[in-house]
Amino acid sequence: MTGVKPIWLGTRGSELARWQTDYVLNLLKTAWPNLIAEVEVISTHGDRVLDTPLPLVGGKGLFTAELETALRSGEIDLAVHSLKDLPTESPEGLTVGAIPIRTNPTDVLVSRNNHTLETLPTRATVGTSSHRRAAQLLHLRPDIQVIDIRGNVDTRVRKALDPNGSYDAILLAYAGLERLGRLDMVSEVLGFENMLPAPGQGALAVQCRRETASLDLLAPIHNGQTAVAVTAERAFLAGLGGGCTVPVGAYASADDSGVFRLRGRVTSMDGRQQIDVSAILEEASMEAAVRAGTELAQQALQQGANVLLEAAQ
Repeated sequence: MTGVKPIWLGTRGSELARWQTDYVLNLLKTAWPNLIAEVEVISTHGDRVLDTPLPLVGGKGLFTAELETALRSGEIDLAVHSLKDLPTESPEGLTVGAIPIRTNPTDVLVSRNNHTLETLPTRATVGTSSHRRAAQLLHLRPDIQVIDIRGNVDTRVRKALDPNGSYDAILLAYAGLERLGRLDMVSEVLGFENMLPAPGQGALAVQCRRETASLDLLAPIHNGQTAVAVTAERAFLAGLGGGCTVPVGAYASADDSGVFRLRGRVTSMDGRQQIDVSAILEEASMEAAVRAGTELAQQALQQGANVLLEAAQ
């Protein structure tokens, strides 16, 4: 696995995607000091369509499909994704070979006037391309005007801070700003009671062909605790029949005794209705994570989540 043939890592071209790929590459080189690796930048459909709100672009794998095609063809050996962008169904022949340790999964508010959710003026404009963030925001502040915002992290931050811009604030993931060294832009970190993150938010996924050599290569950088948590979250999303554009939040974590608790949330697009459910994992295993997420999704559906999701779609 450390011969003369290099390992090719595929990545999207944004600064954040390149950072994430370099991070994975450094983990691999620490585990395999003689590793020879190259990076291939691949443009995805979601990167190219910038004039349409994400939920309206349609289709699964907006930021992943082209990378998966390159994996299947052998053009690349590994693809680095933000896990929250990866569809819950694994394509035939491919698998997630490693999920490194997760960083902070919360959402944050960025405001040029350093506003918090509480201090934003009545009918303030807040930018987000996420149905999940928009719906939960409206649940908290039904007076807010939510408007779409696209572009990479720096582009969105620049729009938020523009004194003549359209946005009083924007919503972003803590993880992206942390990775780019832009946490000084944050005016408020939103607690889980206010904004439950997207399933898998803050975690990376390294996808590979279902081959022993690739799985062995990735094994040292895989974090089992993170994998159990995000598997439960993604099982909740899958159990609801949703993709990454639906207004669904989920978060699982272990307490000091190692017991995992999974929280799930489905919110109507106007924010008026919100269903919160939670469960305790029977054990810290992948099988228990899938079971807990699936069963929790059924609880949410029994409480009317299907009506909210059908309206959102």
